[in-house]
Amino acid sequence: MRFTATTRRALIGAAAASLPVAVQAQPDWPARPVRIIIPSAAGGAADFIGRTLGRAFEPSLHQPVVIDNRAGAGGVLGTEAAKQAAPDGYTFLVSTNSTHAANEFLFRRLPYDPVRDFAHVGLIGTYPTIAVVSADAPFKSIPALVAHAKANPGRVFYGYYSSSSQVPSALLKARAEIDVTGASYRNITQIVPDLISGQIQFAFLDALSAAPALQSGRVAPIAVSSARRTVQNPDLPTVAESIPDFVVEGWFGLTAPAGTPAPIVDRLGTLLRDAVADQAVAAALVRQGLTPGFMPAAEMDRFLVADRARWQDWVRIAGIHPE
Repeated sequence: MRFTATTRRALIGAAAASLPVAVQAQPDWPARPVRIIIPSAAGGAADFIGRTLGRAFEPSLHQPVVIDNRAGAGGVLGTEAAKQAAPDGYTFLVSTNSTHAANEFLFRRLPYDPVRDFAHVGLIGTYPTIAVVSADAPFKSIPALVAHAKANPGRVFYGYYSSSSQVPSALLKARAEIDVTGASYRNITQIVPDLISGQIQFAFLDALSAAPALQSGRVAPIAVSSARRTVQNPDLPTVAESIPDFVVEGWFGLTAPAGTPAPIVDRLGTLLRDAVADQAVAAALVRQGLTPGFMPAAEMDRFLVADRARWQDWVRIAGIHPE
C-alpha cells in the first residue's frame, strides 16, 4: 500500500495526538518550574532535604524547583497530593519510610497504594531517630527513663508525629514493659514546646528537627535508635546498648506519580545520584543526621519490599493498632 506525503504526515500527526501529553513533552522537559511535595511541615528533615536537592537540581534543569509543604496524618496528605498530580514530570515527592512502608500497617485505609501509585526516582539516604527529653527531666538515659516510668505507671507520656517517632516509642514501651502513653501531633514543630514544658516526657525525633532545641540546651538527647553510634554523636549511646536488638532506622527518597515518563524519571535519577555524590550536598546531609547513600530506582523497589516487612514486624512487636 502506498501513501502520499500528505497522508503520511496526517498519520504521523494523528499518532502523536493520541500520545499522552507527558510523552509528547519529553524533549522539552522541563519547560516550566518543577514541584517537590514535602509530606511534612517546613523546618523538618524532609523539608531540608527537598530544598537542598531542589537547589542542586536547578542549574541542570534550568528551571526553578518549587517546594510544596503538605503536612499532616503522618505524611498521608502530602503523599495523596502527589498521587493525584498529573504524571507529566512536574511533580515529585520526598518519600519516606512513613509514606511508603510503615503507613501501610499504621492505617486501616490509605488513600493511595504505596506500590501501584508511584514510580521511584531513587533513595537518598537513611537515618536514625534521637530519643530526647527535657533538659530538666530527672532521667538522662534509657535505663533511667525506664526506671522512672516503672516508678510512675500511667504518668509518663511521649509525643509522636510519624512512624519514625511513633514506632520507636511504642517499641520501647513493649520491650521495656513500661506503662507510658502516646500523644499524636500533627507535625514535629508542635512536639518540642510540649516536651520543654513537661506536657510530655520523651520523644524520638529526627536529628534535624531536634537540632534547634538541642542547640539551645532546652532538650537533651539520651540515645539513638540506630544499630551503631552515629558519626554526628559518637558519645551518644544507642538504645540497643540498654535494650538488645532495638534498631529502628528511617529513610528518604524521591518519588514520582505512577505514569511519569521513564526518560524523565531516569534523568532526575541521574541528577539525584550526582547531587548525593556532591561533597557539599553530602556534607550538608550528614550534618543533619542523614547517612547519604544513593540507590537507583530498581534497587530501591527491592529495598522497599524488605523495608515494608521490617516496619510490619516493628509495628506488630510495638503493639500498635491501625487507626
